[in-house]
Amino acid sequence: MDNQSSRRKRGRPAKPKKPADTAAATDDSPSDPPSTRHTRGRAKQLKPSSSSSPSPSLSPPHHNRSNHLKPANGSASEVAFPLETLPPPAWDEVVKVVPSMDAVVKVFCVHTEPNFSLPWQRKRQYSSSSSGFIIGGRRVLTNAHSVEHHTQVKLKKRGSDTKYLATVLAIGTECDIAMLTVSDDEFWEGVSPVEFGSLPALQDAVTVVGYPIGGDTISVTSGVVSRIEILSYVHGSTELLGLQIDAAINSGNSGGPAFNDKGQCVGIAFQSLKHEDVENIGYVIPTPVIMHFITDYEKSGEYTGFPILGVEWQKMENPDLRKAMGMKPDQKGVRIRRVEPTAPESGCMQPSDIILSFDGVDIANDGTVPFRHGERIGFSYLVSQKYTGEKAVVRVLRGSKVHQFNIKLATHKRLIPAHIKGRPPSYYIVAGFVFAAVSVPYLRSEYGKDYEYDAPVKLLDKHLHAMAQSPDEQLVVISQVLVADINIGYEEIVNTQVVAFNGEPVKNLRSLVEMVEKCEDEFLKFDLEYQQIVVLETKSAKAATRDILTTHCIPSAMSDDLKT
Repeated sequence: MDNQSSRRKRGRPAKPKKPADTAAATDDSPSDPPSTRHTRGRAKQLKPSSSSSPSPSLSPPHHNRSNHLKPANGSASEVAFPLETLPPPAWDEVVKVVPSMDAVVKVFCVHTEPNFSLPWQRKRQYSSSSSGFIIGGRRVLTNAHSVEHHTQVKLKKRGSDTKYLATVLAIGTECDIAMLTVSDDEFWEGVSPVEFGSLPALQDAVTVVGYPIGGDTISVTSGVVSRIEILSYVHGSTELLGLQIDAAINSGNSGGPAFNDKGQCVGIAFQSLKHEDVENIGYVIPTPVIMHFITDYEKSGEYTGFPILGVEWQKMENPDLRKAMGMKPDQKGVRIRRVEPTAPESGCMQPSDIILSFDGVDIANDGTVPFRHGERIGFSYLVSQKYTGEKAVVRVLRGSKVHQFNIKLATHKRLIPAHIKGRPPSYYIVAGFVFAAVSVPYLRSEYGKDYEYDAPVKLLDKHLHAMAQSPDEQLVVISQVLVADINIGYEEIVNTQVVAFNGEPVKNLRSLVEMVEKCEDEFLKFDLEYQQIVVLETKSAKAATRDILTTHCIPSAMSDDLKT
């Protein structure tokens, strides 16, 4: 059995309650052969990791004995030395040494997560604390998972006893960054915003500042940059540029800045690797990703996301494969396996095309491009540097001929979305059958942190490999059956996909609602996967729905978004 290690997001709660949505990733252990990273595949396992964790027991501090020194030979005798009386340092002198630390704030958040099992209500609220820092324009940055499903957000400055109410301006789920602001002018007095530095080099010193578990005051940990590459962002279920550092990142450090030796911010702490075989591996969101998030918000007034090239690709490292595809000895690139039907690329790219370059940068046979001196990085980095709606020039080889396309880039449309972006889950109830649209948070809620192993195989296959055929396509399932006389014999149907209704394919939850509500046939017939069917008499089913809603104290037969 392979060892597993987990990347855990950091947030420090007020009480040890585990929220269901917080996630951490597991990688293969170092003893395993390195796996090839594709656009799709089941290379990593997402594990829920609560920002809530019990406070560890603290051992009593040792007494300082500065006036007694022990001899180097280890004898028990003690030699006393008189201590010089030194004036204590002035507080203003201490502050001048680390002026950027005053811009680091503590973030208090009350979360109310959706209840996917009972989608007409929410779960019990819980509290967490994390870190953030002030930037220009009266704004504060923190992690997206620190304020996910927020009900109330408050900020406290260093050395202050006042908590200020904050407003969430934007949440970037993919990059795990959130932007806040405070309306109270007093909050901004006497604080200089953090300045951003450039992308650090390997072995550059970094200092992580925040409010981690173990105390209430500000904490500082230091280390160096040990790796720069495309990382798996656990919260966003995506891959973007990231920094690996050896500074300790603990629960509560989430959203805190990482400074270089000039006092400039070079990243945001957001997750760490926990395993018995590793020590002090933390991950930081670098400045290119942060600036992309900020610029995106300033350009459009909202977060629009990171675009992707909507294709799955294959490496072309085998010489026979390159020869068979008509590539010349001096040509390099990657082969397109599939094209997303909803992506703009579907209009010009085809399977078995060879992508030679992206925006003038040649792509190697292993899918990498030059990054910095002596470094290479996956070409998805070039795509992530673009903004949604921008165009890029892509050169492809097709049938020994080179074609050039000017492609408009868009965000990824997944059949099973990684997030519901703060919205309440959609549902529809008829005759006790609860219909819902599947998402990753839904799977995690139903099957726990190991949902990639415990969920039904057909759902997992669609999650990992299926592509949406239209922008509004959803995977609709019968979540559960609220037992009543009308649905006798159907009680054991759980999380089973609805394929068709009265012979018509079910495109999404809204289309199912419209078909059922307008149905005047004698029977309601639902075709499920595994060739199952559910048949109900139309009049009896609709009449029984009202009584079932009353019995279970459900306010409406459908969610608000389906009523419009």
